[in-house]
Amino acid sequence: MEIGNKIRQLRLKACLTQEQLATKLGVSTQSVSKWETSITMPDITLLPLLAGEFGVSIDELFDLTVNQKLYRIEKRLDLDEEFSISTFEEYENFLKLQLEENEDKIKILSLLAHLYHHRMESDSKKVSKYAREAIMRNPEKKDCQWLLQKAEGASIWDWNVGNHTALIDFYKAVIERDTIVPKTPLPYYELMDNLIADHRTGEATRYLKIYQTLPAHKPFLVPVYEAHIALAEYDVKKADEIMEKALERFEDNSGFLFETAQYFARRCNYEKAIEYYERSWKADETAKPRFTDALQGISSIYEILGEYQKAAKAYDRIIVCLKDEWGYEVEDAAVLDAERQKKRIEIKIKKQ
Repeated sequence: MEIGNKIRQLRLKACLTQEQLATKLGVSTQSVSKWETSITMPDITLLPLLAGEFGVSIDELFDLTVNQKLYRIEKRLDLDEEFSISTFEEYENFLKLQLEENEDKIKILSLLAHLYHHRMESDSKKVSKYAREAIMRNPEKKDCQWLLQKAEGASIWDWNVGNHTALIDFYKAVIERDTIVPKTPLPYYELMDNLIADHRTGEATRYLKIYQTLPAHKPFLVPVYEAHIALAEYDVKKADEIMEKALERFEDNSGFLFETAQYFARRCNYEKAIEYYERSWKADETAKPRFTDALQGISSIYEILGEYQKAAKAYDRIIVCLKDEWGYEVEDAAVLDAERQKKRIEIKIKKQ
């Protein structure tokens, strides 16, 4: 149904004349008539007023199909920093309804998870803001220390709180129940990452051997995991030797170059980490649009080193990539966040 017919249908349902609707919206009766006959479209600024007057969402004005609504939600999750309460509830209710009616349960479950994560991320930023201010005013504010830890993923000292046993058991169960042919390697990454983080290296080694048998495994990740297992066993010499030998084989692989940068960053060998981040970024030159992880790593290292000018320049490169390679606009969430991070670093520059 065209928006003109939808406006007419909703106007009649609301028992309004064209003149009455025009008065409520601050437009002429002729404008409403032209909308309903599809001669013209309402100005975009009037859409929230129209939706509010009829008690529907903007999506309902356009009478979008289910797939169009799902696509719209997916795109807005990428582009918007925060949803209003009404928008969140609209999407939540729609997706819960689709969970009962839509055949693609996996897609709906994924979108619901992303929707709640989107709200969690925006709320976490607020938690950080107010908890930080409270701690600055009173460093003994223990509850806010805990809130900041949760909001920003800070390291947890207590082993009984910070270990990853629950996630490890979950991913073991995922692997056991996996019936996909050929088997997916994704759960193995999560499982091995958490095992290594907990220094459960014997189990990590066993699952790495299984991972190597999967048709979809990435050969360059095998030595990467072997090196990190060696680090978790406090054998730095062995870890370095594994990475040096693997470089002879995978020196042109952008994925391995990125993982090498990650390895050296964890070793606090920042000069080598920046070198390999740059090499991985350059290696992906023909694979645009590129992810900005390497540039973010470079910025983080320069910030750690107190070289704030270079850290800010790395964010300039991120912003250019987001706009030129990904097509993001200045008001999109990814660009806004990059600009925000750059401004945060620029404050440090002024204080130097």
